[in-house]
Amino acid sequence: MKVTVNESREYEFKNSDLEKLNLLKRSELKFHVIKKNKSFDVELEKADFYKREYVINVNSNSYTVKISNDIDQLIKEMGFAIGSSIKTNSIKAPMPGIILSVNVEENQEVKEGETLLILEAMKMENAITAPKDGIIKSIFAKSGETVEKSELLIEMA
Repeated sequence: MKVTVNESREYEFKNSDLEKLNLLKRSELKFHVIKKNKSFDVELEKADFYKREYVINVNSNSYTVKISNDIDQLIKEMGFAIGSSIKTNSIKAPMPGIILSVNVEENQEVKEGETLLILEAMKMENAITAPKDGIIKSIFAKSGETVEKSELLIEMA
């Protein structure tokens, strides 16, 4: 897998590299890592599972980390845009959680990447974004409501 940090530094990892990592989970979002006899306090601040982009805090320094696997890299090398075929009208919950806020209204025009709602799952806030430009047709999610994985949240036109 390839990891890009702050859109400037790239690293490649094998599964065996990750298995060797000396990692202690302190809480749902906090970890302690020892690498080459150095100690690191790591906290997951923000996660966007669709884009595979995360914001982590390492020893009080914040980093934006983007992860791409072998398939993502192959698609990029072939000249195709990742996710270009995922232009759906149905926005579904990627995981079970609680809707913290709905940021759009019916008949509202939205742009691709615009945040539609915030879903809290595993104590992390996840921004659910518009997969394409469009108009909000129907909203099924309500703030404070619990949703299951794959539950329909918003329908676009």
